[in-house]
Amino acid sequence: MSGGRRRGRARASKRVDASESGKPSDGRPSDGAQPSSGAQPSSGATEPSSGAQPSDGGAGAGHGEPSHSGEGRLERDHARREMRAPSHRYIDAAGNALVLRGSLTIGARREYADALSGRTARPAATPEDIAARALELLFERLVVSWEVGGAPLSRQRDLLRRFRAASAQERDSVRRALREHCEELFPDVHVP
Repeated sequence: MSGGRRRGRARASKRVDASESGKPSDGRPSDGAQPSSGAQPSSGATEPSSGAQPSDGGAGAGHGEPSHSGEGRLERDHARREMRAPSHRYIDAAGNALVLRGSLTIGARREYADALSGRTARPAATPEDIAARALELLFERLVVSWEVGGAPLSRQRDLLRRFRAASAQERDSVRRALREHCEELFPDVHVP
């Protein structure tokens, strides 16, 4: 049990060191050449890091738990940062700019569909309440930033507060931008 904890701490400190210093994650000295997007050596073999336990005697060996060196996680984190969907900017007639994400997860789509259908609404909710909550949920999931009257907002909490306090005209422009965005990128998402 303590062996697993020790490996976990070694991975965590290694991850921090690699992300802060930009040095290779395997502990080898750098020759000045920049590594290519986390590619493995061509032989396919990886060297264990200095803090990794050998896989033949480790805490999880033979019990269905693989022994991890932490390098795979670094590569996944790097790949995840590199695979960001592009954002799209929409400007309304008043000059307000709304920046929307170019991706929407399956879970978020399912949650939106449930909210739009009224399955997650309270029994006393009106159709207008249901549509408003669904639009708010889509706003939460897609909006990256919103510049209203020259004041840029990018924190989720601030965006949601501003949307709830928006005028009818601002809400309509947000709804039109979300509708256009979803028609273009997410044809399965219907915006009321």
